[in-house]
Amino acid sequence: MKYIIFILIFFYPINIFASSKELIKNKLQETNNISFKFIQKIGKKTEKGECVILYPKKILCKYDDIYNKILVSNGRSLVINSKKISNYLRYKLKDTPLNLILDKKFLISKLDQVEVVQENDETFSFEITHNNNLLNIFFDKKNYEIKGWTTTDIYQNKVETKLFNIKLNIMIDEKTFRVQNYIN
Repeated sequence: MKYIIFILIFFYPINIFASSKELIKNKLQETNNISFKFIQKIGKKTEKGECVILYPKKILCKYDDIYNKILVSNGRSLVINSKKISNYLRYKLKDTPLNLILDKKFLISKLDQVEVVQENDETFSFEITHNNNLLNIFFDKKNYEIKGWTTTDIYQNKVETKLFNIKLNIMIDEKTFRVQNYIN
């Protein structure tokens, strides 16, 4: 019996005794980038699209709408542009909740401070409050990948984002995140 336990512990690469927090942290640490499709709810409005995140703090989202909405961050600025608005919108990334979501080192450090990781049938989640931003992040219970988040936008609307068709550590050209490429 001792030999069986030794063999199981020695030969299985995943530590069966690791906590969900540790497994989530490990998955975040090994993730350099992520691409996904999303569904985002802001109040009664629902938007869909696809995004690519390159850690730290770079994102490009293309929305599936008639206005060809684009959201892009180069790590400092966040630009939103579409055919619906006459001019693009530019924000300092640090003034938005995305600043926290796009910083995996920050997420890992906050996860270390969380005493309890919430759990339901499909996800683990934890809350972060930072500089008046409340962020709730969800992770898949099976593979510990990020599955979504809820935040409050700059207009005080609750924003719920769910991710699917997730791909990790794909080839990404850093030029993709140049905000100048998306300004009319």
